[in-house]
Amino acid sequence: MTATPHPESDCVDFVLSVLNTLDTCETSAKTVDEAFGLLADQRRRLFLKVMRTYGESITLPDAAEEVAVRETGRNVSNISAECVHEVYISLYHDHLPRLVDVGLLEYDQERDLVFPVALE
Repeated sequence: MTATPHPESDCVDFVLSVLNTLDTCETSAKTVDEAFGLLADQRRRLFLKVMRTYGESITLPDAAEEVAVRETGRNVSNISAECVHEVYISLYHDHLPRLVDVGLLEYDQERDLVFPVALE
């Protein structure tokens, strides 16, 4: 196999940085795999960033709106209600349960509020 140089060295630099960090921490392979699994999805990463930015409880609809803004790069007034609804549904059914299960977030379904438990 012949190696060809890749013009995107940012990825290589990032991977090397992560590997260096992993070398210095005492974390099990299972924990590392679980963490990478959680961070593998862009929408889930954006959701976590939104929750860290606010640093307090927000409604899931507000979180979905902010995730949609960050995904599209558009102002909220230029995003369709259908787009925000699709983000809300994916957060509610997929991303939120995963993040609640590992203890990063808490969710009050009655009030539709998300709390950033371990993101401070």
